Amino acid sequence: MKEELKKSDVLKNEFSLQLEEKEFSELTTKELYDFLQLRSEIFVVEQDCVYLDIDGKDQKAIHILGKIKEEIIAYARCFPPEIYFEEAAIGRVVVKNNFRGKKIAHQLMKKAIYTIENKYKTSKIKISAQQHLTDFYTSHGFKTIGKPYLEDGIPHVEMIKK
Repeated sequence: MKEELKKSDVLKNEFSLQLEEKEFSELTTKELYDFLQLRSEIFVVEQDCVYLDIDGKDQKAIHILGKIKEEIIAYARCFPPEIYFEEAAIGRVVVKNNFRGKKIAHQLMKKAIYTIENKYKTSKIKISAQQHLTDFYTSHGFKTIGKPYLEDGIPHVEMIKK
C-alpha cells in the first residue's frame, strides 16, 4: 500500500473514493463546512454526545478528506508531535453512516498513517480510540496502552503505533 500511496495522493476504489490531504489554509469554505457537518452528524447526533467539536486544533492539523464526487463521506485529522499528544496523532476519524462496511475507513487510516510518516517523519502515532473500535485500529498496527476511560460519556482507550 505504501508504494501505491507514493505514486499518488489520490486513491480510488469501487466507489470512486478520492482521499486528499490538506492543510487548514488550503481548505475551501465548502470543505470546512462539509467536514464539520459530518463530524457533528456522527459525534454529536448519532452518538448522542454533547461536546465542543470545534476545539481550536483544526488550524494545526492536516485534514484527510474522503470524497465521492464532491461529497465528503469520510474524514480524519492528523497532528504533528506535541500538539495533541507527545507523539503524532490521528483523530476525528469518521465515515458517513451509509458508506460504512465498505473498507473506506481502512483506506482512510492508511492514508492518515502515510501522511504522518511522510509529513512529520515519524511512525510513532497515538490515538484516543473509542473502545469498541480497538480491533479496527489493531488491524492498522496500534496497540492498547493504559486502561479504558470515559471521554464525553463514551468508553475510550489510548492506543499507540510505533
